Amino acid sequence: MDILKAVKERRSIRNFQNREIPGELVDKLTDALIWAPSAGNLQARKFYFIKDEKLKKKIAAAALNQHFIAEAPLVIIGCTDSNRISYRYGERGIYLYSVQDVAASIMGMMLVAHEHGLGSTWVGAFYEDEVFKILNMSPNLRPVAIVPVGYPSKIPYPPSRLSKEEAVEFC
Repeated sequence: MDILKAVKERRSIRNFQNREIPGELVDKLTDALIWAPSAGNLQARKFYFIKDEKLKKKIAAAALNQHFIAEAPLVIIGCTDSNRISYRYGERGIYLYSVQDVAASIMGMMLVAHEHGLGSTWVGAFYEDEVFKILNMSPNLRPVAIVPVGYPSKIPYPPSRLSKEEAVEFC
């Protein structure tokens, strides 16, 4: 697949078919997450793959009642892991680099999902402490993203973008 084409064609999907994602495809999504670059190659991230209906509903409620989350066959929670990064990068590693690590992982995974006909969206509006409790996370983890994944039932039109002149400054 042409990567720039995938970047331009990928959409934020919030309507999903009631259709399970095959295990081989879930494996590809996992590979995309773990092969993403990370600060110092410390891989200060962890991902929860949620398929359980009750858990998905709790996560959706913690995400300001964004119910479409629970309708996806798979919900991925991206977390930073302070234990894996703090010894080398301190506070900056905990509050910036590990968040960037999760973001890079998720973007790669979203492109792999798109390549295989899946849709996804990045959800950042949620109560971290509630998601933390729902998943009974260890204290070194911090949830920073919720990504519902599934086969789209509706694909939205492309949103407008800033012009290159507005978005990029050459110095």
